[in-house]
Amino acid sequence: MQIHAIALITAAALGVGSDSNMSRKTQVKKQLSVKPTIVQPIIIKPLRTVPFESGFHFYTAIGNYTGITATNLSEFAAKLKTIPIEPITFHFQRKDFQKWIKYTIKDAALAERISRIKGEQTAEGLRKEILRTVEAVLRHI
Repeated sequence: MQIHAIALITAAALGVGSDSNMSRKTQVKKQLSVKPTIVQPIIIKPLRTVPFESGFHFYTAIGNYTGITATNLSEFAAKLKTIPIEPITFHFQRKDFQKWIKYTIKDAALAERISRIKGEQTAEGLRKEILRTVEAVLRHI
């Protein structure tokens, strides 16, 4: 009996079986035959922020932490603009940027785009290219 009551409430909410001459059994059958339209949601990649411990910690060398950390892509781009050049070359050579973006931020496509950047350029050129790549993604989030 409860199933019929729920089906009738749902049917009434959908405007199905509003004819008072229709039996409950017919109303339930009619309601159950209505197939809802499934709408695919538009997926928008959120600007993922991670805890400080999982943030990108900029180093100039192993064991030499700069005291600068980014916890999302927006902060990462902002830090890239102002940090000394040494952390950029250090982390780019080790592929640290790509690893953090792929495994922590969960953006494999951006990590791949950064991997395609050529390291045979000036350090400032490298900074600009990484920044340009990250900012292009941020514009579309």
